[in-house]
Amino acid sequence: MKTDRVEGPILPEFPDASSFSRIRLGELLGSLSYALDITGGQSEGHSVRSCWIGMQIADALRLSKEQKTDLYFMLLLKDVGCSANSAKTCEIFRTDELAIKKGFKRLDRSKKQNLPFALKHLGRGAGPGAKISAAIGVLGKTGKVTRDLVQTRCHRGAEIAAMMRFNRHVADGIQGLDEHWDGKGQPYGLAGRDIPLFSRIALLAQVVDVFHEEFGPHAADMEVAVRKGKWFDPMIVEAFLKCSNAPGFWDVLRSPGIEQIVFSSEPAHQYRAVDDTYLDEVAMAFAYVIDAKSPFTHGHSQRVSFYADLICQERGYGPQKRRWMRRAALLHDIGKLGVSNMVLDKPGRLTDDEFRQIQRHATMTQQILGRISAFGSMATIAAAHHERLDGTGYPNGLTAVDLTEDMRILAVADIFDALTADRPYKGALPLAQAYEIMDSMAGTGIDPDCYGSLKSAVVQHDLFAGETALRTA
Repeated sequence: MKTDRVEGPILPEFPDASSFSRIRLGELLGSLSYALDITGGQSEGHSVRSCWIGMQIADALRLSKEQKTDLYFMLLLKDVGCSANSAKTCEIFRTDELAIKKGFKRLDRSKKQNLPFALKHLGRGAGPGAKISAAIGVLGKTGKVTRDLVQTRCHRGAEIAAMMRFNRHVADGIQGLDEHWDGKGQPYGLAGRDIPLFSRIALLAQVVDVFHEEFGPHAADMEVAVRKGKWFDPMIVEAFLKCSNAPGFWDVLRSPGIEQIVFSSEPAHQYRAVDDTYLDEVAMAFAYVIDAKSPFTHGHSQRVSFYADLICQERGYGPQKRRWMRRAALLHDIGKLGVSNMVLDKPGRLTDDEFRQIQRHATMTQQILGRISAFGSMATIAAAHHERLDGTGYPNGLTAVDLTEDMRILAVADIFDALTADRPYKGALPLAQAYEIMDSMAGTGIDPDCYGSLKSAVVQHDLFAGETALRTA
């Protein structure tokens, strides 16, 4: 159903894996760590700074070159499972989970700190009585709540690291990140040297960064001293204090050039052979990160990729370009990692401010993907999935003359899945009703030819026979 009509600007031809025979892992993970920072409610650069702190400790411990390389990647990926517990955290505390996650890293998890923290964050907008009642309810099952949230995050993080072909030392380090030296951590209550070494280093490194960012060097040193032998391995503490007392340590940590320092270090220059399969695996791994953020969008990125591929096939795209478009579709919502689940999961009408938060996810998608050479060419395409032909879309209000065919295909696939997928707050629309809505958008909002290609593919592949669509694909 390919047409001769071509509208929109002509962009450079898409690159395939042959353009990237090797990829520098520091660049890839550094860019993705930016997405992980916003998912965990941390300030930009948290993962990078934690990585630098951890690598200073590794030098003090005289770890081997191989150990330092694995530790480097583990530190940048330590929060890769964060999105998996976002919805549950929001549900339990009934407030912005990004604020909860940011504050949670400052707690020592003692009862003395737990109650004030719960009262401050629980039930935004609720009255004092309701907040106290809810806080008591949460604190009454704090152990189980924390264990479940941590276990979800750690398991998913280890799985995603494995999907990206990192070894078990990296995966095990992520899985043990919240275990404490005294055995009172989560999720398994490991103690002492049963906790992976990388986990022990990363836990201290992230606490140091959080306290340094909020309160300064002295507070960070004091927090490490207080938690020595409780949260932290005394050996790791001594190694850290040796580093932090060295001239220039805190100056480097707060330096604007810290990112350049981290990404110019030896482990950052590790290269990995790149083929199309590897790029597919990385895109799929982060699609899992994205879709784990909200139950409202479970499997959404994969389905949009599936529908976009069908449209591309109908329109005569070649195999390599179709593969590239599937990756763009898998990553199109990566910016949603920085949007609170209080907004993403809200079943009712959004306020103007909430809608502006939603709109920012498209801009963040472009910023994140634009930092990665292997995905940079798709950044503009992926970020335009909410643009409309008549200029009423976002984030840039592009019009028909600005929108390439790739952008139009992705927009049609995204809308179609939003209408035909089951959501927690509503069932999937029948195909006829979804078509009725999209019919009204054709020509003004969405491209009629790309939409026609979708309808042709639905018939050809018998996708909605008896209204049993691939809604859980």
